[in-house]
Amino acid sequence: MDVRLILLLVVLMLLTDVIRADEAAGGDTVTVDTVLVEKPRQLGVVRRTIRGFDRLEDDYIEPQHYEFTAMMQVTRTYESFQLGSNGQTITLAPDGQTKVGPYFGWRWFFFGYTFDIKNLGFNSSGLRKEFDLSIYSSQIGIDLFYRRTGSDYKIRDAKLGYGIDGEQLKGLPFAGVNVGITGLSVYYIFNHGRFSYPAAFSQSTCQKVSCGSWMAGAGYTRNTLDLDFEELQKALDSRMSDGQHVKLDSGMMFSSIKYSDFSLSGGYAYNWVFARNWLFCASGQLALAYKTSLGSTVDEKRGFDFTKVNVDMIGRFALVYNNTKWYAGASAILHSNNYHTTEFKANNIFGNFNAYIGFNFHLKERYREKRKNEEL
Repeated sequence: MDVRLILLLVVLMLLTDVIRADEAAGGDTVTVDTVLVEKPRQLGVVRRTIRGFDRLEDDYIEPQHYEFTAMMQVTRTYESFQLGSNGQTITLAPDGQTKVGPYFGWRWFFFGYTFDIKNLGFNSSGLRKEFDLSIYSSQIGIDLFYRRTGSDYKIRDAKLGYGIDGEQLKGLPFAGVNVGITGLSVYYIFNHGRFSYPAAFSQSTCQKVSCGSWMAGAGYTRNTLDLDFEELQKALDSRMSDGQHVKLDSGMMFSSIKYSDFSLSGGYAYNWVFARNWLFCASGQLALAYKTSLGSTVDEKRGFDFTKVNVDMIGRFALVYNNTKWYAGASAILHSNNYHTTEFKANNIFGNFNAYIGFNFHLKERYREKRKNEEL
């Protein structure tokens, strides 16, 4: 079973139990031995808090009319990793991966599975491992991601010094690098009553009037980078002509680096309703990330033990058509994690592009009543 499905089922069951327990408590008073006792105010907090996540103003946002949704989605992944030291830079990236699969949704939650169309068999040895989960409500958003590279990196660009032709190295396969990133970020949407992130990225509401909002959040990311620099040296020399030899800077000669960052982020998002049922969304967040690292490099006695503040970025874009029953659209989410010192830099960019089409079904009770009244 897909790990995403297991995780979402657990979260769903927990939230459902909380809501049922709160609603089962009844009204504002309970009777014990014929004596009226005020129900503690805390019993209503959970229900109000959960409902507050989806609080919105009907003049700006049309609520979801249906309980369930079904969708087919195509996902194209992108990733690149740039290493640099003292003027030398090497950009590595795998070939893009395309996945397709069905999704089923209930309120906030989407359950689904996508298949890599190039690898439909059961043997996943050496393949990339990716897990991305985003939860969008009117008030808060959560991003959870886990990525591990396979062995299919290629050199996409190289600047190695005067007289070295980097064009000779483009497309050169290199399996001696492994990159891993695990992270969690949470952000708060200030203008959540009038601006809807779900309208752009989870199709659960419809933005009726153009509107934007400031956002603020916090996050944690754990990064790992393993590099076989001796194999990299051999790979570079194998493409050199006329007996040329590439000498890697000592800052590039390391076997492993691990770094964690704790970040505070802020940004702005805007939903542009340019035609009936149409929406374009663009948002950006900058994060000040306090990074702590541990690693070792050749010819550097002190190693990589230090802390530093870098700037990371998150960009989101979406184009959606949604008439409350049927919807279709595309979205892109890009993350940029930077790690810079005076001697060394690493920049990891990764993200997804999604295209989808789907429909909602099973009207909520209040909309069924409204439809009956309109038909009378």
